[in-house]
Amino acid sequence: MIARLVCLAALLFPGIALAQNAGVEAKACTPSGALDPAYERDSGTIDWPEEAQRLRADVPSVSRQGDRLWLAIDGGTAVELQDCPYGDAGYQYLYERYDDPGRFYVVRTPGPDDFAWTLVMKRTGRLFTVHGAPVWASDKTRFLTVACSLQPARGTLSIFAPSGDALPTEAEFELPCATESCSARWDFQSWISIACTPRDDTAKKGQEFVLMRGNDGKWNRFGR
Repeated sequence: MIARLVCLAALLFPGIALAQNAGVEAKACTPSGALDPAYERDSGTIDWPEEAQRLRADVPSVSRQGDRLWLAIDGGTAVELQDCPYGDAGYQYLYERYDDPGRFYVVRTPGPDDFAWTLVMKRTGRLFTVHGAPVWASDKTRFLTVACSLQPARGTLSIFAPSGDALPTEAEFELPCATESCSARWDFQSWISIACTPRDDTAKKGQEFVLMRGNDGKWNRFGR
């Protein structure tokens, strides 16, 4: 009976995405489409030389060999991230830093028409994609990301609360990024301030509001 109820709950609440929370494995590149000329032009002269300075800060845990980035994980093995700059859905991996509170590597993942961050868990090597750099609360129990862009169209503030090997989304809030550019900061571990500036006139005052986490664990929005 209990098993049947669990299965029914999974059908009724598709938002509980256990597979997504568990991350994905690194995959090899399967070329599809033309090689991105920007990748061919800039990787060896701009991107990799700049990345080399960041890699040196975390040697020997990280290294690059051509189009492949190597990240050491627990147990004496490593994850290989291979660039795949082909077609409109192409991407590359550029090492940014090791995040000690989250025990994950932060890797910038730009593409021809998109930009993301890949978080690589040091314990498991699993990959999580977010669309903003992680910004931790003072107690290091959760972090936020801000995805605010016109192309591709994104306007979301997400709050993540790492739990074991998973990275569940604790809350998400829409941002008016179609007309304004938004930023966020932690004022307290349960208080986030958001400020937005109109894109067409930066001298104008945009939307400002706060997010507060209640005693029930839910985040609520206050302000205009």
